[in-house]
Amino acid sequence: MLRRTLLATTATIFSASAGGAFAQAAPPAPAVVTAASPGNVLSVVVTTDGDGRPSYAVSRFGRPVIAPSRLGFLLTDAVKLERNFNITADPVTTHDETWEQPWGEERRIRNHYSELRVHLTERTALGRRVDVVFRLYDDGVGFRYEFPEQASLKTVRIGAELTEFNLAEGGVAWWSPALEWNREEYLYNKTPVAEVGVAQTPMTVKLNSGLHVAFHEAALIDYAGMNLRHTTGNGLRADLTPGQTNAPVVREAPFNTPWRTMQIADQAGGLIESHLILNLNEPNKLGDVSWFKPMTYVGVWWEMHMETATWGSGPKHGATTANVMRHIDFAAAHNIGGVLVEGWNKGWDGEWFGNGFDFSFTEAYPDFDIERLAAYARQKGVQIIGHHETGGNAYVYEQQMDAGFALYERLGIHSVKTGYVSDAGGARVSDGKGGWTFAWHESQAMAQHHMRVVEAAAPHKVAINAHEPFKDTGLRRTYPNIISREGARGMEYNAWGNPGNPPEREVNLVFTRLLAGPMDFTPGVFGMRTRAPDGVATTWAKQLALYIVLYSPIQMAADLLENYEANPGPFKFIETVATDWDKTVVLNGEVGDYVTIARKDRNSDDWFLGSITDEFGRELEVSLGFLDAGRRYRAEIYRDGPEADWKGKREDIVIETREVTAADTMLLRLGAGGGQAIKFVPIGRGRR
Repeated sequence: MLRRTLLATTATIFSASAGGAFAQAAPPAPAVVTAASPGNVLSVVVTTDGDGRPSYAVSRFGRPVIAPSRLGFLLTDAVKLERNFNITADPVTTHDETWEQPWGEERRIRNHYSELRVHLTERTALGRRVDVVFRLYDDGVGFRYEFPEQASLKTVRIGAELTEFNLAEGGVAWWSPALEWNREEYLYNKTPVAEVGVAQTPMTVKLNSGLHVAFHEAALIDYAGMNLRHTTGNGLRADLTPGQTNAPVVREAPFNTPWRTMQIADQAGGLIESHLILNLNEPNKLGDVSWFKPMTYVGVWWEMHMETATWGSGPKHGATTANVMRHIDFAAAHNIGGVLVEGWNKGWDGEWFGNGFDFSFTEAYPDFDIERLAAYARQKGVQIIGHHETGGNAYVYEQQMDAGFALYERLGIHSVKTGYVSDAGGARVSDGKGGWTFAWHESQAMAQHHMRVVEAAAPHKVAINAHEPFKDTGLRRTYPNIISREGARGMEYNAWGNPGNPPEREVNLVFTRLLAGPMDFTPGVFGMRTRAPDGVATTWAKQLALYIVLYSPIQMAADLLENYEANPGPFKFIETVATDWDKTVVLNGEVGDYVTIARKDRNSDDWFLGSITDEFGRELEVSLGFLDAGRRYRAEIYRDGPEADWKGKREDIVIETREVTAADTMLLRLGAGGGQAIKFVPIGRGRR
């Protein structure tokens, strides 16, 4: 449905002086344009000051959320786009549609918004023009710049974005540092907004009034990733990832920037239930992608992190024919959909970190029979999950990826985990002259690279799970062969000798990184003692709950097979957990403290619940009103035992069943660093 409504605007149009490129008419009276979300929850005001500088502000139910904040750009080869603007605007339009995800955390998504298009035209002889398009939802705002084709600005070399986000009040921010050596793999800081440094997005803020705001971006294509830099007070400004020159972004007009987004909710759980990021992306361009099946998987992976096997060749080589066949047999026996195989291909011997020149994406090590294993997996009804580690060398990968994808297509391999292991600023990209140059992982050059990978994989029916990736900005709606990614400090840190992840790590991720999209966190570890001083700082029950709380359409059972074989009781949850959802409901939560999420399986009437906490034990009462009324369910409960604690008896778990209905409430008792996982199975009628 498209409904046009009249927009009340006050704007005056002035002609530019003919006295030179930078001459200007007398300053006009400030212009003001306004628009509101469909339910009149959020509103935006766009205006100019006496010098023609544009700014915007956002209010919620009339109360300021974003105070007046500047818009504009610094250019590297032309006068900045920041002042001397007149404002005009088109009538506001209202859009309302419901679309269906081919896979996802919610099957049907409503896309209901008001759109305001503001025209900024310079009062100079150049008369350059930039449009700013706002989309207002009841749970958030997105806006982007659109550069039309124009003789006075054909090539746009952006030195900096002047976009600001000035919060109208103070609050607490959860943020991860940007532009540091370890890419996106840092723990979250919790500080007042005024103490934020340079932050990655998503970044989440709880204002002093209790309102929650999460900042991010959507539909990032051929542009530099945006970070947020603290300015003064409660102010933040866009900080683009550096490029190959003094211009982080170089584009030919016409083009659009990514959407700058603010998800806004009373409760923290409202941020998770918001679909703003997905909705701001274009519809599916690939059509039928039913060849990709959401699944759980095991793999030749954790053993390398535990140093019982190696990626490279030799006596401890993990990716051998015999070892992979063992994993395939295990997967087939336990309802596991796939087997990831890392270290199968030539190139792992020697210095591959940050190098990648020796990798082959078609040649296997002699002790890995890829043809035989692909056939064996098909016979067993198991998917092989491919692996393409590049060492951050996008330049070399682009020369081989078509052949690699063609090999996978021939073998019936429909998904691949890619990797870009190198320090930040150490990725290699084409220099356009037949050679290569270094780049940041979230530079415009790497944004271009990741799109080339996705577009090259799609015709071969291959889906991409990128590690050390470009950030997620919802492009999976447009290209649903983007299935998951890393992009944060994951489970492997719990295996290494340096300190692992603290107990609040996963609760922080739910309200920050996971707002961007699926994460391949690789949960399900039962072997709590590792090379890290604290091992895995969770309980077994929390490891199970992570399958519900941390969304991904592919979920790894990350541990060694022998740990699952020795513990069939808790492993049963992993065997039966769904990975593709019809509905998602957030039952409670506070950023960094705790969260409880319920999801309905897309392929049955089963529901699953996951609840996790930080370093403190908790009791949380939850209503089961999400279940179908009038039906009885068998609740299969995996909860922390009475002595469960992330510092002590992490393996203390109680497995029990009880009968429940939608009219019931449950008291969830979570140990310190613990959690609870529940599967709700309808009793009697309605089973599919």
